[in-house]
Amino acid sequence: MDGQQLQKIADDFAAELPGTNHEHRSDPDWDLYKVHGKVYMLMTDLPGRPVVILKADPDDAAALREQYTHITPGYHMNKTHWITVDGADTISEKLVKELVTDSYHLIVSGLPKSKQSVDPHTHNRRA
Repeated sequence: MDGQQLQKIADDFAAELPGTNHEHRSDPDWDLYKVHGKVYMLMTDLPGRPVVILKADPDDAAALREQYTHITPGYHMNKTHWITVDGADTISEKLVKELVTDSYHLIVSGLPKSKQSVDPHTHNRRA
C-alpha cells in the first residue's frame, strides 16, 4: 500500500472509534485524532511520503520497529511511546487497523473512567 492508502485506511477506521474528534491544522499541515482532547493519532506528509504517527506500548513499539522497516520512532514525538508508519507492501490494512486500535486504547485507558468512551480492556481486542 502507498502512503495515501495508509492514511485513508487509518482515517476511515479512526472515524468509527467512539468519541473520536478529527482536527486539521494547516500550518504546519497535520491531521490530529483525539479522544476527550488527548491525541492518539497524527497524520502528515514528510518529504515524499505520507505517514501516520501512533501511540504504542514501548515494548510493542520496539518489536514493531524490529519487524517492519517502514515502522520507525515517532516523528516529532517521544521516540519510546510513539511510532511512525509509512506505506509499504509489508504494512497490511489489518495491521494499520490494529495499530490505530492499540493507540486509541492506550489513550482511553489513561482517561478517568467517567470519560472512557469504551472499556479499553475489552473493546475490539484481538483474539
